[in-house]
Amino acid sequence: MSEAIVICECFARDGLQHEKRVPDTAGKLRLLALFGEAGFRRIEATSYSHPRHVPAFSDASELLAGLGKAPGAAYKATCPNPRAVERAIADLEAGHGADELSFLISATESHNQRNLRSSRAEQWERIGEMARLAAGKFRMVGVVSMALGCPFEGEVDPGSVVEDVARFADLGIGLATIGDTIGSGTPRTVRGLFRRLLDEVPVVIPVAHFHDTRGTGIANCIAALEAGATHFDSAMGGVGGHPTRISYGSGDTGNVATEDIVTLFEAEGLSHGIDLDAMMRASRACEEALGRNLLSRVARTGLWRQEQSREHGEA
Repeated sequence: MSEAIVICECFARDGLQHEKRVPDTAGKLRLLALFGEAGFRRIEATSYSHPRHVPAFSDASELLAGLGKAPGAAYKATCPNPRAVERAIADLEAGHGADELSFLISATESHNQRNLRSSRAEQWERIGEMARLAAGKFRMVGVVSMALGCPFEGEVDPGSVVEDVARFADLGIGLATIGDTIGSGTPRTVRGLFRRLLDEVPVVIPVAHFHDTRGTGIANCIAALEAGATHFDSAMGGVGGHPTRISYGSGDTGNVATEDIVTLFEAEGLSHGIDLDAMMRASRACEEALGRNLLSRVARTGLWRQEQSREHGEA
């Protein structure tokens, strides 16, 4: 690997959509500041979802207005429809907008109907309009949910995911998040999909967004890395995944834990730009904000450093 790893910290959006207890705006801003201090170059800040559907983000505009952006960091907001993009543009024109907007499509018709309340064809029409509205104002990010398996339709044809990413490219979208929404991917399927994406749609950077539902999240990140991926999503404490009130899914559906994947990349000698001590301060703050221990192994064991082993005379 010659390119630096880029990790998007997703706690404040994908993480919190899973939570019944959500920090207030001031609490979110404190956490976002800690993520910036830790050196994350991409930070998922909020969503312009309708407050009735996802009340955790009813403060999207207020939060962006109070956000002190860290130098070199890009802040992302999720937009499910054109009205959401119009809200994002209004905030940008008011001087406190996001840097990136993400647009959602599900790889399967069944999940698209349940998650976005539309057919895939209808959602692609919306994405086209969203891209036209956002072009030249934001960095645009495509998101393909259920890219490695669907609870309603089973296995997903990797060729259809490649086609979706190519459609994003045709709209001028240069970053595509590949979501393993139910944690059904394996290193073999991840490696094969990312190799195809990098070979067949080279103008788009694929982002590995893996849920650790079945304990394969980090293994899948390494498989994506081996295929040539440089961009990854994760969330402090492994929180997130499905929204709280979904009618499908079970178990811990959360993201790969930031603390764990960053520590692994560090041990492998990969350049990622994250300050480990600042990351752990952010980790503790996230646990305090949610009032419980989260699902990061490193948060429980602490950072491992070679000098500590030498001090204790360990082989």
